[in-house]
Amino acid sequence: MIVRRFQKVVLLLVLLAASVSALAQKAVEAPIHALFDQQTADWNRGDLDAFARCYKNSPDILFIGSTISRGYAGMLERYRTTFSTREKMGTLTFSEIEVQPLDDRFVTTTGRFHLQRTAAGGGNAGGIFMLVVEKTAEGWKIVRDVTVPSPKQ
Repeated sequence: MIVRRFQKVVLLLVLLAASVSALAQKAVEAPIHALFDQQTADWNRGDLDAFARCYKNSPDILFIGSTISRGYAGMLERYRTTFSTREKMGTLTFSEIEVQPLDDRFVTTTGRFHLQRTAAGGGNAGGIFMLVVEKTAEGWKIVRDVTVPSPKQ
C-alpha cells in the first residue's frame, strides 16, 4: 500500500516537472517567435532600421557569413547597401524555427529564411541561420548571427 502511494506520488512529481518544463520552454519560445514576426513585418514594410532593432545595438555583436564582421553600425550599413531598394529586399519569410534555451539569459535559434524577389531584384534567395539571442533590459536581442545562403540554382 505504501509502495503504491509512493509510486503515485513519484509519477505525479514527474508529470508536474514535465509540465513545468514544457511551460518554461513555451515561455521562452513565444518572445523569440514574436521577434521573428516583428523582423518579418519590418522587412516586408521596407524598414531596415526597424528590422535591425531586433539586434543588440553593440559594437560586440558578431556576424558570420562569407566573412566575419562585428558591430551594429556596420551590420546596418551592409543591409542598406545590399538591399538598397524594395525590389532587392523582396518579401521575407522564416520557417523551421527551433529555439533551444542555453540558460535564463541566452537561447540559440535555428531556421530557414527565404526572400521572394523578382529577377530584377536579384531573384529568389534563401538559406539557413543559427542565432544566439540574449535577454536584455530591452527584450530579446540577437547577438550572434551565422547565416549560410543556399547555393543559387
